[in-house]
Amino acid sequence: MSEPLLSMDGVTVEFNSSGGTLDLLSNEQPVRAVDDVSLDVGENDVVALIGESGCGKSTLGKAAIGSQRPTSGSVSYRGQDVWDARKDRGAVRIPFEEIRRSLQIIHQDPGSALNPNQRVLTSLMLPLKKWQPELGYEEREERILTLLEHVGMSPPEDFVNRYPHQLSGGEQQRVVLVRALLLNPDMILADEAISALDVSLRVEMMDIMLDLQSVFDTSFLFISHDLSNARYIAQQAGGRIAVMYLGEIVEIGPVEEILENPQHPYTKVLKWATPELYEEREEDVPIREIDVPDPTNPPAGCRFHTRCPNAREACRESHPEPYAVGPDHDSQCFRSDESHEYWESEPLHD
Repeated sequence: MSEPLLSMDGVTVEFNSSGGTLDLLSNEQPVRAVDDVSLDVGENDVVALIGESGCGKSTLGKAAIGSQRPTSGSVSYRGQDVWDARKDRGAVRIPFEEIRRSLQIIHQDPGSALNPNQRVLTSLMLPLKKWQPELGYEEREERILTLLEHVGMSPPEDFVNRYPHQLSGGEQQRVVLVRALLLNPDMILADEAISALDVSLRVEMMDIMLDLQSVFDTSFLFISHDLSNARYIAQQAGGRIAVMYLGEIVEIGPVEEILENPQHPYTKVLKWATPELYEEREEDVPIREIDVPDPTNPPAGCRFHTRCPNAREACRESHPEPYAVGPDHDSQCFRSDESHEYWESEPLHD
């Protein structure tokens, strides 16, 4: 692949402690929700972003689709800087309107993402009216009915005149998926898109996403706090899992590598905490401290060293860089480098 569909290079996003946009004139300690993250998403790709709540997954996802401006770093769509296009700066090859149409989102709570006062048909008509005004009413309706049928809402005529409160959670999720797909986007950010569903519906919803990906050649940035869900969708699509901790991607690689050969201690913790992925659960949890450090004052050196059972003095003194441990498999841990001074430093006891 000569050029990724979407590329994030050194993306950092900071907020003030109350969650608002950082004011450079304020003395308030900033919260670095995303810290120097670089990530590429290819054509027809699936990247599953996994990590604890508050680790920066959603902020990174919003930066990827251009709805959250990075404090530093860049986000590019097909080589076009998204924020240059949005501000109409420099030689803009791809207008921001096209980028906005091409990068869509499915929210965690489909009920709040739908207007409670509009019927399903009206909600789905609006994006087509805005972005494809050349289509007539019958053409728009036909496209909507076809997609509803495709996601299992059959017969679609039974659903288009309902209000959101007349739909189940799974049906609401299908409607917002259809809304995201109506414009044939290149990538969809699925931000905890199945976490509100019953366990029995989650696999069904992921199967629908995968089926639609093969039909529309759409890439997914799939955000989840559940490693089993991330494993399923990335494995079925031949994609990757990216593990995020306190604003950083600490490990990324193909599914089998992440599950069978996890290199970062935090990845091992996530695997241990997922019963269906870890058979021998008799041993102690592979973590020293349960509490997550304060994101306004993250630990120096490796951010995970305060919780890591394998931490040494080198982890407290130096910040690890991504280390290639295999094809497309990177780990941000000194233990992945057999020649690193980590191995000569003293273990941490506090």
